[in-house]
Amino acid sequence: MTTRHRFKQRDVLEVRLAAEAERLREEAKSLPPGVARDEMLRRARQAETGSQMSEWLRSPGLQPPD
Repeated sequence: MTTRHRFKQRDVLEVRLAAEAERLREEAKSLPPGVARDEMLRRARQAETGSQMSEWLRSPGLQPPD
């Protein structure tokens, strides 16, 4: 049976998702308007939303987002 190689993430999920969103937005700036750019911006929004949701779920009071 094969063993799984595990590793610890150095950054929390919110930071990784926010960095991914920023990377995607920067990459989208270099693309011409069109389907590929729109898709990249959509993925950036999803990563940003995921980061905000994760941060909200980790918050002690679980206040609804603004």
